[in-house]
Amino acid sequence: MRIAMTPPAKTEAEETLRLPSERTSWTVIFGVLFGLVLFSGILAASALYTAPVLISDWQVRDTAQPVPRARVADGKCNAKLVIHICNATLTLSTPRGSTTRRVNYVFSGPQAANFDLVVMADPARPDIVTTNLGLDRLWNRTITLLVIDGAILTCIVGALVSIIRNGRAAFRVAM
Repeated sequence: MRIAMTPPAKTEAEETLRLPSERTSWTVIFGVLFGLVLFSGILAASALYTAPVLISDWQVRDTAQPVPRARVADGKCNAKLVIHICNATLTLSTPRGSTTRRVNYVFSGPQAANFDLVVMADPARPDIVTTNLGLDRLWNRTITLLVIDGAILTCIVGALVSIIRNGRAAFRVAM
């Protein structure tokens, strides 16, 4: 004996359900391009302001000592959730003249009320002025920079892939 199975009857809502068309709008591509430029700017700012200070701090981490005649001319820290961004202008008077250096630290961790900065420098290289905050959080700063820049780079690559895929589809529709 053979039983014939019939599919259940479709409701009106199921019959009118349609997927969106595969047509890609040029406005979507321009939006992705805007995001690409924005993320590229953030990555460039990170490479310009944060990475050089981090690299120089790694160079003097073992030999830096407090410098009593140095001062913090301008210092400010902002915390957003668990990311801290600190900027300071450090001034050190040496026999060869005055050295001024602007430092930028980006690190993660729970919010702290205040940071006490002590200016530090390597006696052999007094032009590389840093602070105890930068040296104390050296590994934290390195990992934070790698994670943030890695995420931004992933967004940039994703945007490029999206532009290539959607650009081809938009170009086919326009033709």
